[in-house]
Amino acid sequence: MNLNLKNKIIIVTGGAKGIGEAIVQNLAKEGACPIIIGRVESDNLRVVTYLKTIGLKADYVTADLCLPEQCEQAMKSIADKYNTIHGLVNNAGVNDSVGLESGSYTDFIASLHKNVVHYFLLAQLALPALKRSKGVIVNIGSKTAETGQGGTSGYAAANGARNALTREWAVDLLPHSIRVNAVIVAEAYTPLYQSWLASFPDPEKKLRKITKNIPLENRMTTVNEIANMVLFLLSDKSSHTTGQLIHVDGGYVHLDRALINHI
Repeated sequence: MNLNLKNKIIIVTGGAKGIGEAIVQNLAKEGACPIIIGRVESDNLRVVTYLKTIGLKADYVTADLCLPEQCEQAMKSIADKYNTIHGLVNNAGVNDSVGLESGSYTDFIASLHKNVVHYFLLAQLALPALKRSKGVIVNIGSKTAETGQGGTSGYAAANGARNALTREWAVDLLPHSIRVNAVIVAEAYTPLYQSWLASFPDPEKKLRKITKNIPLENRMTTVNEIANMVLFLLSDKSSHTTGQLIHVDGGYVHLDRALINHI
């Protein structure tokens, strides 16, 4: 299917690793020009260099999205260079284990800055260009907003805010034909997830314990499966879809756990 993304300028935060990298790679393959905004220049450069080597388009801006002034500088740099933005994928964030008992006020506020404040800032900064292009915003979210996880108050609160902002912005931006949706992730096999598994004495045993509770095929969601949904939402093939929280999770969040014993 041709998603009509050729030459579209799409910003992807945290686009040099994990889910973000998969989104960038797939956008480039569709002929779009993904622009990574990420904190580590060497990671950004690695992805962009690879894509250019195989004849695809990509670019990057290095910025720490926890710092509002760097968010502003990054967006100004992109606007000055490309003069348009067709899409924004808010993806950057980290499950930083700021819990109710273990965290402090400072930790909690820092977690919000890592995980949701820059979603607002970048959407606001991109808005003039998105209005002109009738562009699209896709927010990446986590199941933790709905299921809880324990020990992750900052991350869970940020993801609840991501979901709420998705619906709020969808309403706000109706007059401008800007669609806003979220892709909600549960158990996806990213480098960060792999590192977390490695912290257990028997990572394979821990992985089996998790995957047996994923209803569809008892396996982790791949980053490409998430990326495919993001690309669909960025494309005009989803032209009447807005304000939706779409779970790409093999049924993990919503299907009856009693079903698992019968699969």
